[in-house]
Amino acid sequence: MADESEEEVREQLKGALWFAVGKMVDEETLRRNRNVTPQFIGALTEMVWAQIENVALDLENFSRHAGRTTVNTDDVLLLARRNQDLHAIIKDFVDKQKATKAKGKSKR
Repeated sequence: MADESEEEVREQLKGALWFAVGKMVDEETLRRNRNVTPQFIGALTEMVWAQIENVALDLENFSRHAGRTTVNTDDVLLLARRNQDLHAIIKDFVDKQKATKAKGKSKR
């Protein structure tokens, strides 16, 4: 029963991803005056899904290696380490969030 429920959730998530990818592709094809096939959208969705699974597995492994059961921003930054631009964007965001939290705590 638990496996069936997990599979249902997986299919719902995949369906939501397909819808989101399809919407983005539609917007882009209208903007560029191009056409794509439903097969293209399906293949792109599968590729994105596989990437999401890989990222999730990497984040879990980084967290586990650090002796934690929860993924945190350090894990995300570690994942982005090979893409300097992405790493810089995420680092900047994390630093701003930490500064905002620290500022809020100091007001108390």
